[in-house]
Amino acid sequence: MIEVFLRQTPDYAHAAGMIPELLDNVLPDIAGSRLLIKPNFVALRGAHPCCTHPVVIAAVARHCIERGARVTIGDSPAFGTAQAIAHGIGLTELLRPLGLEVVTLNSGVCVKSGPVRVQVSSVALNADLILNLPKFKAHSQMRFSGAVKNLFGCVTGVRKAWLHALHGDKKDRFVAMICGLMQVLPPTVSLMDGVQAMHRTGPISGEAYPLGFLGASASPVAMDAAAGMVLGAPPEFFPIWAHCLRERLPGADTAALGFPGDKPEDFDAADFILPASLKPESFRPDILFCSLVKRAWLARCKS
Repeated sequence: MIEVFLRQTPDYAHAAGMIPELLDNVLPDIAGSRLLIKPNFVALRGAHPCCTHPVVIAAVARHCIERGARVTIGDSPAFGTAQAIAHGIGLTELLRPLGLEVVTLNSGVCVKSGPVRVQVSSVALNADLILNLPKFKAHSQMRFSGAVKNLFGCVTGVRKAWLHALHGDKKDRFVAMICGLMQVLPPTVSLMDGVQAMHRTGPISGEAYPLGFLGASASPVAMDAAAGMVLGAPPEFFPIWAHCLRERLPGADTAALGFPGDKPEDFDAADFILPASLKPESFRPDILFCSLVKRAWLARCKS
């Protein structure tokens, strides 16, 4: 039985007070550990609700420091730098009393993830534990972006766009690469921010949805399966969940999940709209070129 701890919360002020208990349910002893907090920083444009909320990140960081961990906060956004997004969403000010700054996961090591070789951040690979902070949101290519998908942000810089171009829409290849990161990276614990979720589309331009959801699990697969149960959709509707189920990854089968706190059916997601059809995983050459130019320009402007 894999446990997933869910809590209902009306807002982020209440969520901050719930986070320490949720984390204590899933964290091992982290005293002295090198801990990477990996939020979801996709882009500064429309940062709320597409990014993990700064209150959640700061509350997680504070609790981990109090438990004795050596904390780094980092991500590799689709556009710009992690530092620029942290500043734009108000995280920088919240972290200042903790003596923490955000880093961009740039330099990496080439490893094999599923059927594909990828360059993964050395900061992520050298951590003793990754505390994964995904956002509960719709995704135009994966239908839902959660804990497993958020690990893709450990792949460095523009290489994520190249992976889309090279391996997207080749049967299950791209999804298998994303899921393979769970075997490459250090142990991962996930806390999902769905207090203000995002629906209709994603990962950037969706609309806010007041779900009031917090969830934590030692299994990113189980965390996503629980989110799928909240949405009331079958696994085959979600490419990542369907792949995990086909591969019989622990946590994918809902019959093997336990919910010691709130249950998936306790959340009202009746009006949560997921994309009816999915966009191609592979970027067209013109889109890829524009993406690379925009990323380089934003990085230069913030340097």
